[in-house]
Amino acid sequence: TSKLLKENGVRVIEISEYTGFPEIMDGRVKTLHPKVHGGLLGLRDNEAHRKQMKELGIKPIDMVVVNLYPFEKTIVKKGASMEEAIENIDIGGPSMIRSASKNYKHVIVVVNPKRYEFIIEELKANRNDISEKMRFELAVEAFRTTGRYDRIIANYFDSLDKERGGYPTALSLDYLKRQSLRYGENPHQTAAFYVEENVQEPCVANAQQLYGKELSYNNIIDLNAALELVKEYDRPSAIVIKHTNPCGAASADTLAEAFTKAYNGDPVSAFGCILGLNKTVDVATAEAITEPGHFVEAIIAPEYEKEAVEILTTKRKWGSGLRLLKTGTLSAKLIDPCAYDMKRVVGGMLLQGRDLSVYDPANIKIVTKKKPSDKEMADLRFAFIVCKHVKSNSIVLVRNEMVVGVGAGQMSRIDSTEISIKKSGDRVKGAVMASDAFFPFRDSVDVAARAGVVAIIQPGGSNKDDESI
Repeated sequence: TSKLLKENGVRVIEISEYTGFPEIMDGRVKTLHPKVHGGLLGLRDNEAHRKQMKELGIKPIDMVVVNLYPFEKTIVKKGASMEEAIENIDIGGPSMIRSASKNYKHVIVVVNPKRYEFIIEELKANRNDISEKMRFELAVEAFRTTGRYDRIIANYFDSLDKERGGYPTALSLDYLKRQSLRYGENPHQTAAFYVEENVQEPCVANAQQLYGKELSYNNIIDLNAALELVKEYDRPSAIVIKHTNPCGAASADTLAEAFTKAYNGDPVSAFGCILGLNKTVDVATAEAITEPGHFVEAIIAPEYEKEAVEILTTKRKWGSGLRLLKTGTLSAKLIDPCAYDMKRVVGGMLLQGRDLSVYDPANIKIVTKKKPSDKEMADLRFAFIVCKHVKSNSIVLVRNEMVVGVGAGQMSRIDSTEISIKKSGDRVKGAVMASDAFFPFRDSVDVAARAGVVAIIQPGGSNKDDESI
């Protein structure tokens, strides 16, 4: 920093020159000195403080600008050692930040580079000063920054204890408020949206809203459900979500065809849906989405062609209120395998690893004499992936990489089976079926077989597996 400032004609006093004490221990001790912290903590309106500072040659410091050592970036690097992590734990920086923040009425503290331009303009406009309100706001941001920094360090060392399976002894959550929401799941509930910082994986939290009204609480939940399911497919795919459950899903050679198949899987339920797409939305897809009789509330996709946005937002009356979100390229390489799923209970929190299980043909056991065809195997794979994202007890019927029936959230598996068959109508004939858990009895298999289902995929594990087989 000193070198850069000097090269740009800014007068610089090296810290060792000011303190009269050299940097020691490979730079581990630089700013931990009374001349630094006395200059930060001394109260300018306290006569005793001013007298002591004068006697000891301590000059008041008016502003602290600190960028902390990149501990977080260091630990996420592949192959980063504990020694590297330790050397990137900043000591002097957080100490100065805390001292300056404690004395915010007299010291301006800046920890966010995004604030630089704004603060420079404020200083120019206010004779090299800023308001006490802004000083306080900067101090709050500074304390939040050092708090988060310490939590990341603590969580890193905590995670190294393999005996606990990588789960921390204490859980600290760190989210930034993105926005207040009009209401929560129901109109009588208040709500807000908080996001993690520096998330690399494409997600609703870091998606860019290109068009439309503010997202609602339910929009965000459904957009997340749509995106997390559509991420699982490589071929052009479309996911139709209502109340967090997929009521339509399909893959095809083109995105437009995939959407049409997905929407037609259950067009009644799809009306007013949230739509997830895994390829760039082109003109053909936009035309398909805006066909007469369709109504979509929000779309999340990697990218949109300019003409496609124009069609989506102007062709139908509902287009003016349509919410469009862009994630950027969806890549399996960007999925964070270390993230937790969290579920709050009153007085506590449950943590589990994310369900990143993938369909692996090597793990599939064919337990009947009749073997599925290649086409049926492709449909079974498609159905099993969708089933993972449907509320249990879940049954999914698929034909030609298109969901034709879903039975979701029923207390008995036979009820879910019967609902999925009813939803599919005549399309059940020749369809395959996926179940998210084993069949406790053979009744669901009997009902499916009588309806025309040709193949079933399920995890197995029931005491009565033999009866179902």
